Amino acid sequence: MLTDDGKHLHVSWDEYHQLIERLALKIHESGWEFDQILCLARGGMRPGDVLSRIFDKPLGIMSTSSYRDEGGTLQGRLDMAKYITMPKGELAGRVLLVDDLADSGVTLNAVVDRLRAMPSIAELRSAVIWVKGVSTYTPEYYVDALPTSPWIHQPFEEYDTLRPEVLARRHAQD
Repeated sequence: MLTDDGKHLHVSWDEYHQLIERLALKIHESGWEFDQILCLARGGMRPGDVLSRIFDKPLGIMSTSSYRDEGGTLQGRLDMAKYITMPKGELAGRVLLVDDLADSGVTLNAVVDRLRAMPSIAELRSAVIWVKGVSTYTPEYYVDALPTSPWIHQPFEEYDTLRPEVLARRHAQD
């Protein structure tokens, strides 16, 4: 299971996928019907993709970024994409907003405010895997509340520092 020393939470690929599946079940069990999923890139892309497949709903993508200093560990200025990418049409109706976590809450609050101002959206709910204790935003759906607000080490973070030269060496033995 997840290991948490109060400051760090390490998550394996298997645990990560199980958490996304548990999030899907929470959404399903709520009985809420939605028309589209909007994921926040990059953290919400994997959960958004899986939820889009499970619920057979179109997936839109909105790029946001706020972690840029000290190897991505210090929050900087929030950048939010001007446009939302959709497979067809516009973001409309009942929308499920998906990200990996509610960290400080800054990003989710800003995105929710922007989306609620769009007249095409009839209803908006949000879903994340984790909610940290320091978050100023609590989504309608989440799997784990983390009162100690640990740094979450997600399984794909190895790619943050993996460069093509190292990858080439790794696969030279294949």
